[in-house]
Amino acid sequence: MLTPPPRRRRSCSSAAGRHPPPHSPPTPRRREMSNGLIWATAEDMARNRGQVLSLYRQILRSLNSPSLPINLAARLAKKAQVRAIFMLGSEERSLHNIDDLIDTAEYSLSLLRKGEIPKYIQ
Repeated sequence: MLTPPPRRRRSCSSAAGRHPPPHSPPTPRRREMSNGLIWATAEDMARNRGQVLSLYRQILRSLNSPSLPINLAARLAKKAQVRAIFMLGSEERSLHNIDDLIDTAEYSLSLLRKGEIPKYIQ
């Protein structure tokens, strides 16, 4: 025996009894990730691929800078940590988390260019 679907409640706060759903314009985003609402689609991932690869390469290159006060073994260890962080980040599918990871990578790159080692890879 089939059961009918549950009935929805209606709020009757206006004279007509129904309000159209509130519409708010989409908020502008810094990055071009707009196909998925919460989860990244394949198009979103492909669109960010170039930027992420560029950040990855720049961070690895900046770890070779002579202005960083670390020896060769420490440089290799830091590069391994960066690779591990990007490998874990590549599995992320939440748009907000991807945005935060890219922001963190850009901030870390700016610190490395100043000759400082970012805290999360110390």
